[in-house]
Amino acid sequence: MIVYLHGFNSSPQSHKAQVMQRFMAERGLAHEYACPALPPLAGDAMKAIQPLVSKKPCLIGSSLGGFYATYLAEQHGLRAVLINPAIDPHIGLRAYLGPQQNLHTGKPYELTEAHLAQWKRLYVPRITPQRYLLIVETGDEVLDYRKAVERYAGAEQLVIPGGDHSLQSFPQHLARILEFSRAPSL
Repeated sequence: MIVYLHGFNSSPQSHKAQVMQRFMAERGLAHEYACPALPPLAGDAMKAIQPLVSKKPCLIGSSLGGFYATYLAEQHGLRAVLINPAIDPHIGLRAYLGPQQNLHTGKPYELTEAHLAQWKRLYVPRITPQRYLLIVETGDEVLDYRKAVERYAGAEQLVIPGGDHSLQSFPQHLARILEFSRAPSL
């Protein structure tokens, strides 16, 4: 099973989530794919993901979803594909405190210190590199790809020149992601 975790202010309607869903369906694997809608508060997001974690999926996490995937992979011994992952959202998203709106649903909310505090509690200082496939593009205008390369040193890494935070090359990696997801958990 593959569980896709979308990024900050995103949803299951995001481009990459939809591309992955179609890819799985075209292979007769639609029943092995899930993408839960993640609420803004980390604690609520974990509650939304928890029922899926018991199925021992491979996680795909994009941006903030990559941060969540790292936490869950280390807590539950799972494998994870990380796409331009957020490393420390409790620091990086501080600049966005205040009114926010989901890009797909339009639902407004207030990003507060409580959000930052919950993300800080989920930060995992040490990771198991063998659990991860890291895919980043060097042109990411939102997150510094070098921080991800450093944090996930020892993991399998695909560092693609150019691109942006949306990971323009995502469709080119779908077969590798599926292959990685089929390997046994560590």
